[in-house]
Order: sequence, then C-alpha cells, then structure tokens
Amino acid sequence: MTPAGTMNWRAMPALDPVLAGSGLALIMVGLIAISSASIEYADWHFGNPWHHTQRHLIYIALAAVAAAITYRVPPTFWEQTGWAWLLGALALLVLVLVPGVGKDVNGSQRWLPLGPFTLQPSELGKLAMVIYLAGYLVRQEQEVRSEWSGFLKPMGVVGVMALLLMAEPDFGATVICAGTAFGMVFLAGARLGHFIVVLLGALLALVALVFSAPYRVQRLTAYTDPWADPFGSGFQLIQSLIAFGRGEWVGVGLGNSVQKLFYLPEAHTDFVFSIWSEETGLFGALLVMGLFAALIGRILWIARRAITAGEKFGAYVFYGTALIFSGQAFVNMGVSSGLLPTKGLTLPFVSYGGTSLIMSCCLLALVLRIEHEGRQGRRRANG
Repeated sequence: MTPAGTMNWRAMPALDPVLAGSGLALIMVGLIAISSASIEYADWHFGNPWHHTQRHLIYIALAAVAAAITYRVPPTFWEQTGWAWLLGALALLVLVLVPGVGKDVNGSQRWLPLGPFTLQPSELGKLAMVIYLAGYLVRQEQEVRSEWSGFLKPMGVVGVMALLLMAEPDFGATVICAGTAFGMVFLAGARLGHFIVVLLGALLALVALVFSAPYRVQRLTAYTDPWADPFGSGFQLIQSLIAFGRGEWVGVGLGNSVQKLFYLPEAHTDFVFSIWSEETGLFGALLVMGLFAALIGRILWIARRAITAGEKFGAYVFYGTALIFSGQAFVNMGVSSGLLPTKGLTLPFVSYGGTSLIMSCCLLALVLRIEHEGRQGRRRANG
C-alpha cells in the first residue's frame, strides 16, 4: 500500500531505456538543429527569429500527448482496428487531392490546412499501413507464405495508397510505403519467387514513374553531376555539400552556419542534417547516425525476440517501424550528402514538421507499449 496522494513508482511500466533514450535524444538534436537552421529564415519571413522554434516546441508537446495516448492503448486494439485506420488514412489521402481542400505548396498538394497548422496525410498513412499489415500478416500467415492471393492482397492495398501518393505527387513517401510493405511481407515468410516477381514489377513501375516527369529526370541528372548546372537543378545539392565540407571534423559551432543564410533551401526541413553537420562536424553527424543505429538496431533485436516468443503482431509492427525509420533516415542523409538524388523526405524526430514528428513519436510509443507487454508476459510465464 502507498500513502494517499503518492505515486507507486514500482507500479509504473518501465520503458526500454535504449528505445526511449535514443528517441528522446534525437528529438533534442532536432530542436537544437531547427532552432539554429531556421533563425535567419524566420526573422526575414516572420519578423520573429524564434518562429519555427516556438512552433516546433508546440509540435513536441502535441507529439508527447499523442505518444502518451498511444502508449496507454492495449496492442490488441491496434491489431483489431488496423483496417479502420487504413480506411481513414486512405480517405484523408483522397481528401487532400480535392481542389480547394488540400493545400498546394511548390506544386505538391500534400497538406490539409487545420487553422494555423497543417496535417500531412501521407505520414498517417505510414502508421496505418504498418498496423494494418501487421494484423493481416498474423491472420493470413499461411496464405501469405503459400498462395499468390495472400501476397497480392496487401500489395493491392499498398498499390492504391501509392497511386494516391503519386497523385499529390509525393514520390518519396511512395517509395518508403512500398519498401516498408515489401519488407514486412518478405519477413513474414512470403515465397521468394512471388517476392521477386512482384518486386521486379514494382521496380519497372518505379523507373516508369521517374521518366514520366521531366523534373524527376532533371533531379536524377543533377545528382550525378550537380556542377553541370550549379545555379539551377544542381544548386541545392552543391550548397548541401558545401555545408558538409565546412563542418570538417568538429564543425563551425552551433549557430555559426553560413549555408543557412539563404544559400541552402529547406535548411530547417529536408536539409537540416546538412546544417547540423556544418555546425557540429563529422562527430556531430556520426552522433546522429549512432542514435539512429541504436534505435533501429534495438527495435530489430526486440522483433527477433518477439518472433521467438510467438508474439507475431508485435514483431511485424517492430519490423515495419524499423523499416520506416531506417528508410527515411537513409534517404534523407543520402540526399543531403549526395549519395542519392534529391527527394523531399523528413529525417524522423529531427526535421521540422509537426505531422512527421507526431507520427514518429506514435510509432515509437507503440513499439514501447508492445515491448513492455511482451516483457511482462514472459515474466509472468517464467513465474
């Protein structure tokens, strides 16, 4: 018994320290990086150098509330309602395409205005897809492993989502969603022959999509030789590479970036990693990579333990979450460093963007809750 008005700390569910610690550290890195990268831009456009910092603090508060609510919900609820979340996400992806409803920014209609804020349905779509596919793979495990129908049904759902995302257009989110779905189905034990045939078809469709839009071809050619058009298609990549070069080993110091002074576009969003690397150097960049490696590696380790214990829904959620985090981190860092063609994708927990941050925190909270449930179950089973 505990005295009235006091909290029984032993009864509080213990969070996995690696998951919670690495996630929190990445959020703090993001807050510092955004504050530094956006200060000049915010002062020029809004007359308030802390405009984006203040908004990002609001996003962090909203993300904390959303994560707390997600953590309180039992995993069985998510497993049973995955289809409802998927339908809701698809409905929002349709709604954002309605003229006069979705908000158009730089030729892309990806946002739903909600007063002073905006909602990006593609981010909710990633969360809904992971939950839906995890439940489907548990219910239809044998069909997925032995029949074409079991493999093609979820791919059809992913195909519908991909078409809606490409209509915005959002090529980056399409690649992440499709890649995550393929990875989850493959890890669930789909036949290699089925997987290869559909994967080849998806790759052909991907190539066709690239060459169907001139601006995508331009980005591809700029990526291979940005100096061929240094003031046009190659400008953003060149400025990003300059930021990395200026950072050297230990950086120029927080707040001392030159590239954020209107040289590098999207400095506080898609290219925040470049500014962070300029100000903190190679050691700062390796710190962020190490935090992502710790987070993703821990999720995969927990997934393997869940599979061994027969906790398949949790394992598939872990796999999907790890694939989303690793895919986005790899693409974002690869684009910033010139390893990949320019593509607008946020760096989870770090880039400026409310919907991305909230959904990332919800995914992490879901992983933490399922991990805790599994740990408690194994503890009870062992006496």
